[in-house]
Amino acid sequence: MVRRPPTIVCYICGREYGTKSISIHEPQCLKKWHNENNLLPKELRRPEPKKPEVRTITAKGFYDLDGLNEAAWTSARSQLVPCNVCGRTFLPDRLIVHQRSCKPKAAK
Repeated sequence: MVRRPPTIVCYICGREYGTKSISIHEPQCLKKWHNENNLLPKELRRPEPKKPEVRTITAKGFYDLDGLNEAAWTSARSQLVPCNVCGRTFLPDRLIVHQRSCKPKAAK
């Protein structure tokens, strides 16, 4: 059985990164998040995402990666904004693009 290397979910974008890469990715991702957030209209701007605190360390001295990843994924999902027409959720910058083509369902 082939075992995948351990990965950590970014709390900002929700993507998976290797345990060595995440410390490089997070500052760059946060900087990109700030740049994109500043370009949004004021009503769509979001507060800065906070890094989730998961301190559970197993008996072997390792962090609980599953708990850490679950908290990071929840944090990334909490940044999604629902469309006021169809209810689907999007990142704020993508919501603007979606709303251009989203049409209310016609009553049958």
